[in-house]
Amino acid sequence: MTIIFLVAGLALLAISGDALVRGSISAAQRMHIPPIITGLTIVAFGTSAPELIVSIEAALNGASGLAIGNVVGSNVANTLLVLGVPAIIAAFTLSEGGIRRSVVFLLGISAELFLIIFDGEISRLEGLLLFTLLIVYLTYSGLEATKARKEKLNGNDGEVDEDAEKPLTTIWILGFIAFGIIGLGIGGKLTISGAIGVSKMLGIADTAVGLSIVALGTSLPELAASVSAALRRQAGMMIGNVIGSSIFNILGILGITAMLIPLSVPASIINFDIWFMIAVFLLLVPLAFVTRGIGRVQGWIMSITYIAYIVMVFHKGG
Repeated sequence: MTIIFLVAGLALLAISGDALVRGSISAAQRMHIPPIITGLTIVAFGTSAPELIVSIEAALNGASGLAIGNVVGSNVANTLLVLGVPAIIAAFTLSEGGIRRSVVFLLGISAELFLIIFDGEISRLEGLLLFTLLIVYLTYSGLEATKARKEKLNGNDGEVDEDAEKPLTTIWILGFIAFGIIGLGIGGKLTISGAIGVSKMLGIADTAVGLSIVALGTSLPELAASVSAALRRQAGMMIGNVIGSSIFNILGILGITAMLIPLSVPASIINFDIWFMIAVFLLLVPLAFVTRGIGRVQGWIMSITYIAYIVMVFHKGG
């Protein structure tokens, strides 16, 4: 029954997250928000919703290691798998601007997270600090979106892009968003119940389950969104989704969760996993500043590296 709860919860999280993303993207299209901004904000928030629900549920159930492991593991999966798999399907290049500042910001808040967890805890005050930075990020992104929207409307002179996918009607947008929110809540409860049971059944720390099984499961919406974006040649949406989701994971998920319940940080996260996450984020620097793209070979290397990381997580037991 434990495994059934876990599988059912992860499946519901994936379906609900996709519904929330579809509704959010259509809403963004109706507001003429460009893909890179949509990926960094609306899609990123929608695809990070499963991590948020799971982390809050884990903290409420006294499983801080699972909550933090879910965030760190999801960020590793976001970069290595969610970028690697789409690159295998179709190598891509990035032509849109706006990525460099986001990569620098992501590295900055990652360094700050390391300093915060070094004492083994994320307090309510530190959670508030993280959440405040998220508000700053959203405010800046909102101003950029408004500016880009005005430029697009002025540049198009009322013309419609015939190649663009038509947004859903208002009733469907509301329906997808409502289903997504409700489904995420139910899926989160099932996932945590199953994950805690699996950790006990396998005799490993809940941190390892959070870093691997739960993190991969809650990253499925990001992976689905990125594969879809790759097939449609929307590199800006894909990169924005990955960077934006990682920013939301650190500032929003850990921030909100810690404000509700202070989080105890396992030693394994401090000694290894946070370092690995930052090292993985450094792979985004050449993408943003030098190569401006990822080929199929790099995609395979990133995907294999992720598999090796998961094996390592289970080997050390969290």
